[in-house]
Amino acid sequence: MYLKKVEGPRAVTLADGSVMTQADLPPPDTTRWVASRKAAVVRGVVYGLISQDAALERYSLSDDEFISWVRAVSTHGEAALKTTLVQKYRQL
Repeated sequence: MYLKKVEGPRAVTLADGSVMTQADLPPPDTTRWVASRKAAVVRGVVYGLISQDAALERYSLSDDEFISWVRAVSTHGEAALKTTLVQKYRQL
């Protein structure tokens, strides 16, 4: 079996005991950002599977956009990443 060389760890263990691998991250050419893909990138960065800088470059994200994802997850959970609920979680 051939394993592609990657920067950083190949897998990390999440708080719930599940394992997240590089294959669980969205593809680099992702243009449609559903909540589950946003959450996967946030989990990958938080648990050290990919660095924040690498994630920003890989997915062409701005610092502000990524930080808003992290803030939404830490404040309201992964459901806050759904764009249809953005007004419910938006701070006025």
